[in-house]
Amino acid sequence: MSDRLYIFDTTLRDGEQSPGCSMNLEEKLRVAYSLAALGVDIIEAGFPVASPGDFEAVHRIASEIHGPTIAGLARAHPKDIERAAEAVRPAEKARIHTFIATSPIHMEAKLRMSPDEVLEMAVAAVKQARSLVPEVEFSAEDAGRTEMDFLCRIVEATIAAGARIINIPDTVGYMTPQEFGGRIRELRERVPNADQAIFSVHCHNDLGLSVANSLAAVENGARQVECTINGLGERAGNASLEEIVMILRTRSDRYDIETGVDTTKIVPTSKLVSQITGMPVQANKAIVGANAFAHEAGIHQDGVLKHQKTYEIMTPESVGWTTNRMVLGKHSGRAALKSRYEELGVEVDRDALNAVFERFKILADKKKEVFDEDLMSILEHGEEAESERVKLSSLHVASGTKDTPVAAIELEIEGKVHKATSEGDGPVDAAFKAINSLVEPNGKLLLYAVNAITAGTDAQGEVTVRLQDAGRIVNGQGKDTDIVVASAKALIAALNKLPDMHAREVHAQYSGV
Repeated sequence: MSDRLYIFDTTLRDGEQSPGCSMNLEEKLRVAYSLAALGVDIIEAGFPVASPGDFEAVHRIASEIHGPTIAGLARAHPKDIERAAEAVRPAEKARIHTFIATSPIHMEAKLRMSPDEVLEMAVAAVKQARSLVPEVEFSAEDAGRTEMDFLCRIVEATIAAGARIINIPDTVGYMTPQEFGGRIRELRERVPNADQAIFSVHCHNDLGLSVANSLAAVENGARQVECTINGLGERAGNASLEEIVMILRTRSDRYDIETGVDTTKIVPTSKLVSQITGMPVQANKAIVGANAFAHEAGIHQDGVLKHQKTYEIMTPESVGWTTNRMVLGKHSGRAALKSRYEELGVEVDRDALNAVFERFKILADKKKEVFDEDLMSILEHGEEAESERVKLSSLHVASGTKDTPVAAIELEIEGKVHKATSEGDGPVDAAFKAINSLVEPNGKLLLYAVNAITAGTDAQGEVTVRLQDAGRIVNGQGKDTDIVVASAKALIAALNKLPDMHAREVHAQYSGV
């Protein structure tokens, strides 16, 4: 009988800490529902003490999501633990995940505490958490650079205090697989009460080894892996959920270990997280990248046509890549549309379906065929529109090889119509200047990225814009078959997320794309 690996998803906590990836409450709920449908065992819903918004998100997820354990992160501080316990209390299965740094550099430079003080604080935190929730996880932050004798001491003490999950993070992505696997094996051999806890790992990708290190830990007895959708996370990110799950499944000859993940929902979940965070998935990303199952070389194409397994070690369908079994176009009805959304794992109620169907018809008039990616885009755009303070009423752009591009724009800002015309270095630059002449603050443009949602000259373009204003980073996305319109929508979506955005009284110039 195969062994069981628990999948701990931290997309909503560590993944959200990626610059520009912050999510609002409704976005977090959508991701949480998707993760529950995916079949992850634990959802780390956030860091409740970090802000009122984070607390509310964890509390709502704990109240609404059924199936997975809901975890809240807490430093080894009484206030953090109390707040986390309050946030996860409504969950069917609640967990507090408390942590403290244990490496010499962290204890000396950051905490300014002795090892004995750190151990005492860790034990107190676990005992407090255990008195408030039935399940406690303890993490030794920067365990990869922690002295082994001290790591054994603190692991033994926190297990004795009531922690039943012990997480060993490679916080800065420093270790190699042989080192990290050996560290897990040594802990399990040296700690007298190691058999009373599940060992977990949380590996960062600073040297590109997060997945390899996680698997080395599994080979040496770890039975929980902390990971994120698309590998999101601090700096270079975390171990990718999709890669770990599919390695275990594809190489079951080597890893006789199962997960509870429904792999057919991997790609839809990946796309949802990418759309919400504004972080495109690179085309050559394993499992979920657009090229993951693409074949261009003639030898490869010939081989796949003769036998799929010549160049594909798993099927596209096994991870959720689909081809339309029912062509959707301008003649399609509500029933077909609703059926396709259900196949994609999205429930659309009757009231919402009417609004979605109207947007579907508008797009279908522009395109010969509407693809799955288009459908997800339609759904995303509709939910964003509900909270718009700035709306695009009209945009007209004139440009040519011998003409200076000009954009004339009309915006509805908090119910009032505002108009502007601007020149630019290109049609997008002109449109951005016109928009920014009407609103403030504009924010500093950190990213402008364009992707085609589907193939073909009639494809929808997806534009991501990232702005920074007063230390706050926000993303906006826009989709349209006209890339200039998509760009304008993306900038407006980002501006709508700036809390103090309002109509500008005095026009100013924008720095350009």
